[in-house]
Amino acid sequence: MAVLETVLSRIDANQDDALKRLFGLIEIPSVSTDAAYASDCARAAQALADDLNSIGFDASVRPTAGHPMVVGHAKCGKPGAPHVLFYGHYDVQPADPLELWQTEPFKPRLADGPTGKRIFARGAADDKGQLMTFVEACRAYMQTGGLPCDVSILFEGEEETGSPSLPAFLAANADELHADLILVCDTNMWDRETPMVTAMLRGLALEEVTIKAATRDLHSGLFGGAAVNPIHVLARVIAGLHDQNGRITLPGFYDGVEELPPEIAEQWRDIPFNPAAFLGAVGLSTPAGEKGRSVLEQIWSRPTCDVNGISGGYAGQGSKTVLPAQASGKFSFRLVGRQNPEAVLNSFRDYVQKSLPPDCRVEFQRHGASPALQLPFSSEALGRAHAALRAEWGREPVIGGSGGSIPIVGDFKRSLGMDSLMIGFGLDDDCIHSPNEKYELSSFHKGARSWARVLDALAK
Repeated sequence: MAVLETVLSRIDANQDDALKRLFGLIEIPSVSTDAAYASDCARAAQALADDLNSIGFDASVRPTAGHPMVVGHAKCGKPGAPHVLFYGHYDVQPADPLELWQTEPFKPRLADGPTGKRIFARGAADDKGQLMTFVEACRAYMQTGGLPCDVSILFEGEEETGSPSLPAFLAANADELHADLILVCDTNMWDRETPMVTAMLRGLALEEVTIKAATRDLHSGLFGGAAVNPIHVLARVIAGLHDQNGRITLPGFYDGVEELPPEIAEQWRDIPFNPAAFLGAVGLSTPAGEKGRSVLEQIWSRPTCDVNGISGGYAGQGSKTVLPAQASGKFSFRLVGRQNPEAVLNSFRDYVQKSLPPDCRVEFQRHGASPALQLPFSSEALGRAHAALRAEWGREPVIGGSGGSIPIVGDFKRSLGMDSLMIGFGLDDDCIHSPNEKYELSSFHKGARSWARVLDALAK
């Protein structure tokens, strides 16, 4: 069995070759959103399968209704060893607008940055650089005695288009892909020197409401004051969703919302985070959510109710004196903990129904619902990964959350019943999906070393 220090030394010695391998993968323009690049997506999948086979995996390209998957397996030969499944995606966003790139997007280059060298290219950070950190860690293990645990790998080619083929693929291959834990490397560090484990993902529930009254738009001079105005009704519905302290008023809304464990709350208080700078970057100055909650709590661990758009009446140039026949609003709920999306939406619908005055009726249209996901803070895997990252970076890792949702992690939980350990080495300024995408060379190098340490820690 490989000794960790030997593996880390091999990663260090392999850096030049590792960079060449990454550049070769980046040079394949595997843009999943454009059918013109379908053959390039297939080429990227085959390149990854070939690379995995070359280091000792049993890997193959698997067809789907869309772009292919890559699946690989490697055994450590140790009875009772844990089994992990690593997920990444080889597809990338389109490079447009091309005129804003300093150099060609699919010709990777290494350039000096303020804090060290950077890799510039489409896919450098999202997700080719990230997934190759794990491949390079596995390569070093295979070259120095073997993996410390059983490892399976799943690379997909449709993440940037919403992973349409993934649910069916997981369902059809559930037995083969089942493992003790999923590892995901499509997230960020806290800052360029502080690693982060993303342990929480908020869920999401989406609902569209249309309130209708008169059979047609009405002249406000003839009907104003006598006829109900659906925009007024919608406005009252919206206004009643929050109290004066920013809490959501829907009955049962906070069922399943738990307080942070004291040790996590203390860590979040100690994180070097500047709420004024966070809001100031977008022209704001004052937190607007629940009173008594920090900004980090608001965006990571607290549920929300937001209005994402309203429509009704006349919205063209100038004025038009009408009472609209209907008004619509689009609502979204970010969910946490054990909140039940169906229960939340049912409570919302009941609230709207009870808010309607005479002569009004309402239509609802659901646009999706998914629960929150959380790796238990007491998880042994989380504790081991935390210690491994601390050993590599020399800093206390942040155990954080994501204000958004990562649908694939939900797919893994629903289809395979597995928790995900999300560790990434991207940075906020990597410009993913934008021109001049970059990935820090330190993220690529220390990312591979980090995965080597994490695998070692999970295996013990």
